[in-house]
Order: sequence, then C-alpha cells, then structure tokens
Amino acid sequence: MSTQVPGQPVPLTNRERTKFFLRNSIYILAALLIFLFALDLMISSLQHLGKTAAETIILATSNPFTGLFIGLLVTAIIQSSSTTTSMTVALVASGAITLEGAIPIIMGANVGTTITSTIVSLGFITKKKEFRRAVATGTYHDFFNILTVIILFPLEYYYGFLSTASQFIATRFFGEPMGPLTTDFTLLSVFKPVIHLLVTTIDQGFILMILAFGLLFGSILFFRKVLSDLLGFGTQGRVQQFFFQNTFKSFGWGLITTAAIRSSTITTSLVVPLVAKKVIKLRQAVPFILGANIGTTITAFIAAMFNSNVAISIAIAHFLFNFIGVLIFFPIPYLREIPIDLANGLGRLTLKYRLAGFLYLLLTFFVIPFSLIYLNKDAVAVQELIYQKNDFINGSKSSYKVVIKTYENQQLSSWSIYNDQNESGEGQPEQIFSVTRKANRIFINNELYEFNKPGFCHDGEEKNEKYQRCIREVIPHLVLSGSLSVDSVYVFEKQFYNNPDSGSSFVYISAEQNMIARKEMRDKHGRVISSEELLQITARE
Repeated sequence: MSTQVPGQPVPLTNRERTKFFLRNSIYILAALLIFLFALDLMISSLQHLGKTAAETIILATSNPFTGLFIGLLVTAIIQSSSTTTSMTVALVASGAITLEGAIPIIMGANVGTTITSTIVSLGFITKKKEFRRAVATGTYHDFFNILTVIILFPLEYYYGFLSTASQFIATRFFGEPMGPLTTDFTLLSVFKPVIHLLVTTIDQGFILMILAFGLLFGSILFFRKVLSDLLGFGTQGRVQQFFFQNTFKSFGWGLITTAAIRSSTITTSLVVPLVAKKVIKLRQAVPFILGANIGTTITAFIAAMFNSNVAISIAIAHFLFNFIGVLIFFPIPYLREIPIDLANGLGRLTLKYRLAGFLYLLLTFFVIPFSLIYLNKDAVAVQELIYQKNDFINGSKSSYKVVIKTYENQQLSSWSIYNDQNESGEGQPEQIFSVTRKANRIFINNELYEFNKPGFCHDGEEKNEKYQRCIREVIPHLVLSGSLSVDSVYVFEKQFYNNPDSGSSFVYISAEQNMIARKEMRDKHGRVISSEELLQITARE
C-alpha cells in the first residue's frame, strides 16, 4: 500500500486522469449549454416584459453617464463582468436598448469587475508591507480600466467612436442588417420548445428574467469552478512556473486562461497574493493582467455568436475597448508607467493610512456611481410623436407613435417606434434605433443625411444595391397637417441606380429639430403613392 507524503497531492493513475478529464469536459459542456439556454430565456423574458418595463430599461440606460455607472455598480455588486456583458447582449438583442446605450454599460462593467482583486488585496491588511504590495496589484487593474474609460468614453459620447467602429466591423465581416430580433428568436433550435413552454406557463416577464439571471450567473460560476479545477489553478507554484517567465508569455497566458475560464476576476485575483508575498513583482504581473483584460471579452462573443448583427457589434465593441486600452498603456513606455505609478501611489498611501484602501473601494465602486446615477436621472428629455400613414392606392390610413429620448448636452437621441396595435397596449417597441447629429450631418438608423445646398448628392449602398440621395429643396417653414409646423426642412430624394423605374423616396427632415417631418413614396411619374406625416408632438415628463 502506497504512503502519501504530507502536503503532497496523491498522484492519479492514467485511468483516473482520463475519468477526471472526461467528467470535467461533460461539466464544461453542460455549463455552456445552460449559459446559452439562460441567455435565450433572458431574451425571451425581455421581449415579454411589456411596454412600461421596456421603456423603463431604455430610460434608465438612455443617458451614457448613467449607463456607465449602472454597468460599474451592477458588476461591482455581483462581481462578474461576464454576467453583466451577457445581460447587455440580451438587452440589445431583444431590442430593449440600442447599441449606443449598451456600450457605456460595457465600459462600466470593465471597471466594476476589478472590485474583486481590490477586495482580495484588503485581506492583507494585518501585514503592513504585504498590504502595500497587495493594494498596488489589486488596484492596477482598476486604474488601467479607469484611464481607458477616461480616454474612450468622451470619444464615444461625442463622436460615437466605438459604436461606429463596431458596427462597421460587424457589417463588413458578418454582413447582417442592424435591428432587433423577432419575437420567436432562439439561440439553438433545441431550446425553442422548452422556452415556449416556460413563457406560456409562467407568462410573467419579470419572473422569467429573474430565473434567466439565476441560471446565467450560476452557469458562469460553475464553468469557472470546473475549469479552474481542471487547469489546476490552486497552487501558486504552478502559476508562477507557467505564467510569468517573460512579458509576451505572461500576456499570452493571461489572455488564454481568462478566455478559457471566462473570468478575469479569478485570474487577476490570483496575481495579488503572488505580488504581496514577493513571489513576482508588479511589473511582471502587468502583462498577465492586460492579457486577462482581452481574454474576458470571449464571453460576449459566445453570447453573440448565434445572434444578430447588433449583438455581435456589442461583442466587438467590448473587445475594441479592452484592445485599444492595451495598445495605449502597454507598448508605450511612458504611458505604461501611469497606471503602475497610480497603483503604487495608492499602495504607499495605505502604509500611512490603513483605511485608505477601504475608502477608495467604497468611493470608486459605490458612492460615486450612486451619486452620479442620481444626479443624471433627469438628464433625458422625452417627446412623443404621432405619425399618420396614408396608402393612396388602397385608400387606407393608420398611425404609429415614436418616443424620442434626447440626451442632455449632446446631439444623440434614441427613437422607439410603436405601431398602432402597441400604441396603447402592452408590448415592446417594434424598433429601436439611434439618431446622431454631427455638425451638418445626421445619422438616422445608420443612414446618412447631409444638410447642404439644393442639388447636393451623395452615393450609398443598401442591401448590395447602390443608390443616390440628393437634396431637392430647403423649406424654411413647412406647415403640416393639423396646423403643426417645423422649420429648416431639407427634402432628400433617394433613388436606386439599377432600378430607376421603381420610383423614389422623399424624406423631409428638420435640421433645427433633428426629426423627420414627412416621408413620401413616389412612382416613376412623380405621383405620391404613400406617405407618413407628423401629426402631433407631445413633451413628456
């Protein structure tokens, strides 16, 4: 009978090792299937929450500052950016929020996820020098993400940098149209009967969403546990031996292990005790932490891989945010020192004042986000627009409502469209898209309209068909039906090159109010065959 050396694990036989890997592989597959099922259920539950709940979600995330701190706060509370990003993908896929509204949440989640390593560092408070090194390591990830937000958030806020880039990449490489999903959407067809049974049996969107969140969060935690055991992350010696031999290997291991575990929380938290006990130095740990920051974006890609273009755009935006941060603060020596100096400075401050670490934790992850969410709660102006649709061929009329939310101090708004069936009843918007004004250009649902002189034209492409859009006239004061009037109206005509006999479409846009006043479809003889005209504008509290 073999004897065990104290402190050493019992070696496994080949048969036991095979069984161990097979068992854990089954667990990993099961966790992945539960994750996809939970995401599917969350999308379906969001689609069944109803109009009021949908508008509440939109309003809560409509201000980019509020979205940023909601992402930070939620992630800090549940200590899982993977869950936050997966929920955000589901929200966008269900049509509850726009891509532009989701990106600040992703940014906030990147900051919020660093709370775990900061909490781990506070566990060394009884040992003075170890506490200083632990705090410096635990907060390096914080400062890296905070600095990245400081650089990229204004670019997104004013110019739509990440949303435009991610949409371009998603459309270029995946070629799918932007827009919300249909109500019968499922990630995998095998889930469809189960999802349908749950939705029809429970028939409560909020309860379904709670159930989906529990499954989503649990599957991620279970996935991490199984894979951590499989890779043997329990021993510090193994971590040091394989992960920190040189800069590029450290970066690569940080990326690969985090992508495998789908948690930067675990991998970055493992580094804190290693630096605290002087097993490695903070500068050795930095490449690993930055690699982990890239690796954590895999969760959004898994959540979006069966999804629409807009959900894929979120995953790409998440990757771009982390990748650009690494490009800024890793290769350039001077910039590389900034987050390191900030982290070391806070570490030195803890030598004098032990409570400095706790105060930093409370202010960064709770007090400041709560305060700024509260201060920005009234920063959105809401308008309801009623449009009338006229079909002159069939002689029919109908109406629909557009809810416009305009963000304070910027030329960005979200438009939620409700058809005549949903106008007074329950249900989510038929479509949600963003409208951005940049100088003399306005982007409406990713279509460009440029305010210029009459006769100005530009070419575009839609569904592989090329078209020309020209300004036909500028109307200083346009009177609409019901005595409603709008100013500075530009009349745009759009016509496809390969099908000139199909007629053309006219769009009347107010440059002063950033809204569509009228749409017309005309046949090849110039006769109006259908129109949509603004009837009513109501400001909402």
